Amino acid sequence: MDELIRSVLGDHARLHVEATAVGDDQDLYSVGLTSHASVTVMLALEDAFGVEFPDSLLNRQTFSSVSRIRAALAELGVGAGPGDSPGLATGSGGR
Repeated sequence: MDELIRSVLGDHARLHVEATAVGDDQDLYSVGLTSHASVTVMLALEDAFGVEFPDSLLNRQTFSSVSRIRAALAELGVGAGPGDSPGLATGSGGR
């Protein structure tokens, strides 16, 4: 899961450093993530993992670090077990 998260960050976050060099708990905003880029990251994560972030997770904290992104994805059922499909989390975001 982390490899795919970092790949999405590398492609969409516009960080000042390589996504692979960012620590799991390092603040992504401190290395260049902007609020606009975080929306792009969120959409790319939804596509990559086949989920939809509900409104309750659409906040700065959710996308502030690799570990927080991982936790949010786990909350949505990603990585729940071998062969498990994450399914779609419902939200009223209208995306």
